[in-house]
Amino acid sequence: MEPRLGLHELLHVFSFLEARDLLCAAQVDKVWNEVSRTKELWRQLCLRRWSSCKASQMTLGTQTWKQYYLCRAELEFRMECGRPEKDFICKAIAGHEGGIDELAYVSNSGCRFDGQEKSVVCTVSSDSTVRAWDVQEGAEIWSSPVQPAALVSLVTFPRLQLVVTVDKLGLAKVWKAENGRESASFSLPARSAALQACDRPERPFLLVASAEGMLYALTVPHLRLLSRTAVFPGSPTSLLCSPDCQWVFASTQDSDLGPKVFYTRSLLAPVEEEPPVSTTLPIWQISRACWAPDETARLMVMHRNHDSGQLAITTYELEAKQSQEGVDVVVQQIASFLLPDTMTPPHLMKAHGSQVILLVSGLELVLFTVQGLQLAAFQDHQKPITALWVDESRVLTASFDLSLRVYVWSKENQLPVLKSCYHLLGGSHRWASGFTHVESDSVSIVGVEARNIGTSILRSYCFNIQRGSDDCVN
Repeated sequence: MEPRLGLHELLHVFSFLEARDLLCAAQVDKVWNEVSRTKELWRQLCLRRWSSCKASQMTLGTQTWKQYYLCRAELEFRMECGRPEKDFICKAIAGHEGGIDELAYVSNSGCRFDGQEKSVVCTVSSDSTVRAWDVQEGAEIWSSPVQPAALVSLVTFPRLQLVVTVDKLGLAKVWKAENGRESASFSLPARSAALQACDRPERPFLLVASAEGMLYALTVPHLRLLSRTAVFPGSPTSLLCSPDCQWVFASTQDSDLGPKVFYTRSLLAPVEEEPPVSTTLPIWQISRACWAPDETARLMVMHRNHDSGQLAITTYELEAKQSQEGVDVVVQQIASFLLPDTMTPPHLMKAHGSQVILLVSGLELVLFTVQGLQLAAFQDHQKPITALWVDESRVLTASFDLSLRVYVWSKENQLPVLKSCYHLLGGSHRWASGFTHVESDSVSIVGVEARNIGTSILRSYCFNIQRGSDDCVN
């Protein structure tokens, strides 16, 4: 076969192979080995397996696409197995003198497996400080001075290495992630109800909703006011930005006021005496919502059905169309279904891909398609689930039973299948009341463990990466 195939033909044939087959082909002879190492073959394998591997987001450092693929595949195998000491190392990280209210990664190690990856999380606490932590080392990197009021909200801009906090009085501040220096501030006339970081490469911005129903758009990093919009006057407003930051969903919980979706460009460049471009969805009594991560503008909303009062989930797709008068928002309902009467109203809601909705109801994690087909239900915790984290590879739940549960996605079928794997245990019930938050990046998992004395600690689980293996894949 070899003499009949030139390098270009061989490369074309290899483009249909999976990683394991490509590694086997590399053992045939020198020519096949050389072709099997082609950068584009491994880049395409990465793109097929991990949708997050877009070229514009990748910072490979000194590693090749092949090395990246093999390291990440090995890491996912270890995360699926979860063997203590062999696959991960657990550390308890203390420092705050109060309870931790928010947690977010500021590092961007999802694309680095060349020895330069480093996981850094930031936290805000009732002790009125914001702090940064080295997850692998289990150590504090920096702490801000004690602020005049307790810090209640936190978002990060990993690409810009910035942290934004808001205190209970409505004072927003920007901090530099590398050293904790304050670089800008903006004072809201009322306390904040919601905070959203929108890291558009061409123009990052911050959205803040006040407890009085006002929406503020601010520049990043300088926190200059771009626009101020009355959304739900007198009512606390929650915000949710679409994956591409083109849309923001604004709602006020359990209200007869219909939720609104704003076209963010009109918030960033307001026209004098004209309201921002938005639309009101024909539903009310909103309880939860989420955006589909694999779609630019697919929105799932949990609400009360108009006729029966039963909880329902409706999925919409939005589009901005240019007209002679300006921009029009086109909303299309693509699916809707009622939740079972026997189901306790869910308190957490996330999406996976473009078709799957994850709901947490008490102790239970339940998966539905957007059409209402129940895919799975898990009851792996002994006490209520407090937090839910979802990405393209896995799902994490935190609970008052002082454990984190790890699930992994299998995408061999037409619809993704979620597999329950193992528990990550916290400390002693004598000292702790349970986990309240959970976050993850590609190499670590961090949970917030609440202590019985009113403080919190971080508990990190860092997964081992074996570099240098160039001839096997899990």
